[in-house]
Parts: sequence; C-alpha cells; structure tokens
Amino acid sequence: MVKIDQISLPDFPLLLAPMEDVSDPPFRMVCKENGADLMYTEFISSEGLIRDAIKSRRKLDIFDYERPIGIQIFGGDEESLALAAKIVDVTNPDLLDINFGCPVKKVAGKGAGAGVLKDLDLMVRLTDAVVKSTRLPVTVKTRLGWDDQSKNIEEVAERLQDVGIKALSIHGRTRAQMYKGEADWTLIAKVKNNPRIKIPIFGNGDIDSPQKALAYKNKYGVDGIMIGRAAIGYPWIFREIKHFVQTGELMAAPTVEERVNVCRQHLRKSIEWKGPIVGINEMRRHYANYLKGLPGIKDYRNRLVTLKTMEEVEAVLDEVAVNYKDFVMERQAIELVNYHENCPL
Repeated sequence: MVKIDQISLPDFPLLLAPMEDVSDPPFRMVCKENGADLMYTEFISSEGLIRDAIKSRRKLDIFDYERPIGIQIFGGDEESLALAAKIVDVTNPDLLDINFGCPVKKVAGKGAGAGVLKDLDLMVRLTDAVVKSTRLPVTVKTRLGWDDQSKNIEEVAERLQDVGIKALSIHGRTRAQMYKGEADWTLIAKVKNNPRIKIPIFGNGDIDSPQKALAYKNKYGVDGIMIGRAAIGYPWIFREIKHFVQTGELMAAPTVEERVNVCRQHLRKSIEWKGPIVGINEMRRHYANYLKGLPGIKDYRNRLVTLKTMEEVEAVLDEVAVNYKDFVMERQAIELVNYHENCPL
C-alpha cells in the first residue's frame, strides 16, 4: 500500500496526469472506470480563482465517484497561491497539488509552472505558503530542472519535503526539452533512493505500454507512475498495466465496439457537463485517438468533427462499430500471438 498522508492507494498506483484541456470530468470518468487510482483536475490559475474567472471556477468541479482526487493549482505569487489554496479547500478534494512543471510559454514565461524551476528559493516559499494555508495534504508535480545545466530535482525533493509536501511527481524532462526527446528516469530513481526522502515518489514521462510500465517499475523503483498522453483516447492503458504487472500477461486490446461505447460515454458526459454546443465541439479533439489504428478511418473522423448534434455523432459511431467489428478481432489475435512469440520467459 502507498500512502499520501492519510490517503491509502494500492501498491504501485497509477495516476492520471493533470492535462490542460484534457483532464476534465468527462475524461476523468472514463479513466477512473478503467483503473486510474488517483486523478488530478486540469491545472487552475491561482489568479483566475481569485478573480472568480468562470473557466477557473468550473475546473473545481469534482464528483464523489472520482475519489481520491486532487485539484491542481499554479501561480508565481505566494499570496495568490495561498488564497487559491483556501478557495480549493472549501471544495473538499482529497488533496491539493501544485504545478511546477508546465513548460508552455504562457505559464512558464510568467514565472509559474516550470518557470519556478529557475528560482528554487521561490519554489520553496510558494510551497510553504500553500501548505500553511490548507488542511489538505499538498503534493507537487515538477520536472528535473529548467535545462541540462540546472537539473536540481534532488535538492528540490528534499527541500519541498522539509516544508511539508506529502508526495512528489516528477516528469523526467527539463523545461527546455518541453515534450521532446526521451524522458530520463535516472534522476527520478536517485530521488526515490535518497534515504532522506520518506514521501512517495511518482515517475512520469513516456509510459505508453504495460511492458514499459513494468520495466520502469522494476528498474527505477518508484512508488507508482503517472500517465498522461498515453491515456488520451485510450483509457484502457490503466487496466492493461495493472493486469500485466499482476500476471505478466497482456490483456486483449479493446474491441472496436468497446472503443465506440467508451467514446460514446465520454461524449454524453461531455454534453452533460458542458452543454450541447461546447460539449460536442470539445469532444472533437478525442475522436482521432479513440479510433486510432483503424484503416480507412479518416472519412469517419472527418465527418465526426463537423457534426453538431449528439444523435448525428452517435449514428456515425454506430457505423464504425458495425463496419470494423471483424477487423479488430483479427488484429487482437495477431497482437497476442506476436507478443507470446517474442516475450522473454
């Protein structure tokens, strides 16, 4: 069992990463149903919360079936982050996470997210301000450092633990790398193996298959892993990793019928939460991922991103389920045969 303060998680828990414009309640719902152990909201601007910005406040929506769930905030000002923490406290999540990892210019360029990596003393002060402003357990998500010359994650981990954080998630890239190149987990392992570190350490970056998840678990010894991009349009990644870690066997890939059903479920929740217009429009970014790998799917995808009613979208999804049913069953068989022929004993 892994514990974040009083929150109990299973051995080697799988976390859903907070992703802007992705990790909303509809997406979190399908990930939770497929095995995510701990999830986070999209990151929320501390300044937006204080100004009562509608978009920021809406991101505070959480549901009991999602628990345990954390709300993630970002900002570069101690007073603003502390006040935002008090606002979050009222919404009663299970924990509060601080984003010190977002690399995009509009965040990092304003001294928030990964921008804080350039000033470790500021990072400590910001974290301390949040810890002292909330009754919730506070966790942090960050990167190895600003660039190759400032990979300071080992010092970061010790100092943030000293001011009271209860867990640390580390993306194995610097801010300068953005999402390019291969994530380096060696420094994540050094943090985990530091005898001073007593809090759970979660690794993040490049985990896109059950085989890789187990290999990284064994090689780097982290307490759990956080999955981001690999879950977009493929929430089954969580259940597949769990099954492989427990049994050493790969699960069968989801059938097209299952892909369509989960996509439909995601769509309906999106409309329920956002309304018919925004719900349908924002769902368009997900179709390509749900239907990835199906030959000749481009025409269906092009239709899906132009439709304006739930009934029209569901009619096209029904066509996909019927027309690709046999293909997926064949592909699953090939995948499993290939795996068992090549898997080392």
